Amino acid sequence: MFVLTVDQRRSRRDSDRVPELLAHLAPVSVVRPFERTAGDEVQAVLSDPTTVVSVAMDLVRRAHWSVGIGIGTVEEPLPASTRAGRGPAFEHARTAVEHAKSALTHVAVTGSDSIAADSAATVLDLVSLLVQRRSPEGWAAVELVAAGHTQSSAADVLGVSKQAVSQRIRATAWQQEQAGRALAATLLAKADQ
Repeated sequence: MFVLTVDQRRSRRDSDRVPELLAHLAPVSVVRPFERTAGDEVQAVLSDPTTVVSVAMDLVRRAHWSVGIGIGTVEEPLPASTRAGRGPAFEHARTAVEHAKSALTHVAVTGSDSIAADSAATVLDLVSLLVQRRSPEGWAAVELVAAGHTQSSAADVLGVSKQAVSQRIRATAWQQEQAGRALAATLLAKADQ
C-alpha cells in the first residue's frame, strides 16, 4: 500500500489551499480518500503506483505542496477515515513528508525496502525537475498532445506552427518524463513487494 501525506508549504503566509486541493483530488482512484488530517495537511491511501506517481507530479506542478510517499503495510481492516489508519505505510509517509519539506523537489519516498524506495525517490526527483522547470508554453503543448491532439492540431489550437509545437515538446523532455514516470511506478511497485 501507499500512503500519501501532503503538507502545504509556507501555509502561515498563504491562504488555506486544502479545500481546493481536496476538490481537485476527489476524482482520483484511492483505497481511502484524501482528507485533511491536521492543519494544512492531507492524506490518502492508494494501491496503484501509477496513480501515486501521477498525483505526486500533479502536486509538484502546483508548487504549493510537500509530498511524502510511504510504502508498506497498513493495519487491516482499514477504517473508513484515512486519518484513523495505522501501520508502517502511515509511519513511512510521516517520515517522508518531513524529508520532503527540505528536499529540492519537495517529494520524498520512504519504505521498508529502503533501497527500492530510494531508487523510486531518485527517479521521482528527476521527473520532478522536468515538471518544475517547464514553461507555460511547454505545458500548453504537452497538455494538448497528452489529450490526444496531433502536433498539427495542437499547433492550430495554440495558433503557432507545427514546428513550434515540436520544439516546445522537445524542450519539455515530455517523452523522457513519460519514461521516468513509468520507471518510478515500477520502482514503487517493487518497493511495495
